[in-house]
Amino acid sequence: MIRFKGSHYPKHIILYAVYFYVRYTVSYRDLEEILTERGMQIDHATLNRWVVKYAPLIAAEAQKRKSATGRSWRMDETYIKVKGRWAYLYRAVDKGGNTLDFMLSERRDGSAATAFFTRTIQSNGWPDKVVIDKSGANLAGLENMNMLLILSG
Repeated sequence: MIRFKGSHYPKHIILYAVYFYVRYTVSYRDLEEILTERGMQIDHATLNRWVVKYAPLIAAEAQKRKSATGRSWRMDETYIKVKGRWAYLYRAVDKGGNTLDFMLSERRDGSAATAFFTRTIQSNGWPDKVVIDKSGANLAGLENMNMLLILSG
């Protein structure tokens, strides 16, 4: 539970401002102007403090309430252009087609795949089965995770 005790503004205004900043690409000064148009006089420095303080707490609370994911995963990567630069998009989905996690990487190698698996497992738990394509990088990453599982348990 996120505590708003001692806040000058009501909880719903703080949550609205933090959500708006995180969800849309606006500056603190733009958000200050948007809130002023809606009748709320809040300084951009206050908005910054709210985002710094409450955004991680909201993310942690959302992670706790996240529904259970399927134990069978499909993992792949593709090459995409992001802001004019090519990058590898690693992606994992569960059996129901729900996206578990994604990651952009400059390289397609075992260390990038291992980093992706580590991050996905930390947020979703260990899968029973992972389906991958014939990529050597994905296979190396999966083998690294299997070795970690054997050594830890």
